[in-house]
Amino acid sequence: MDQMGKRIKLKRESLGLLIKELSFKIGVTSSLISQIERGKAFPSIVTLKKVSEALHTTVGELIGENENSINHPLVKPNERRIAKVNEGGTSSQLLSNHFPGKQIEPYIIKFKKHSDSKEIMTSNYPGQEFCFVLKGFFEVKIDGNNYSLKEGDSFYFDSKRTHLFKNLTDKEAELIWVITPNNN
Repeated sequence: MDQMGKRIKLKRESLGLLIKELSFKIGVTSSLISQIERGKAFPSIVTLKKVSEALHTTVGELIGENENSINHPLVKPNERRIAKVNEGGTSSQLLSNHFPGKQIEPYIIKFKKHSDSKEIMTSNYPGQEFCFVLKGFFEVKIDGNNYSLKEGDSFYFDSKRTHLFKNLTDKEAELIWVITPNNN
């Protein structure tokens, strides 16, 4: 179980709140709260803030800010957290634990057939991004310029540039995406 989800569940239960009561208080579905608590979904920062307020705690406490993840550098495949999923079925999973001072955020992005990176790769803040194609074939648009990427290709660009990745195949495609986190 994802540690943040476990912390949310323990705090909710300690307050005697049911999942449906918490979901009503913060304006999300009971299903989302259940998925978060089981480590199957990762809440947006807005949702996480609402959860912390409803549970009378802080975001830092829920994400384990006081726990030293530097001493726990290993993330196994079954421990990966889903960061985002878009309407086309593209999903991103965080490949590392949180710790203070983190300078990069590594993800694996899985694209369903013909899906794209809308709502997933949305950094658009000062920073940098690096991608490595694990499988599939992509069309990449950066500021109106088109690039073709295949398995083994890598791509590096400034986060402020408008960008979109699209899976051009009838199969699932994957890439590693590494960004500099927005610490603002």
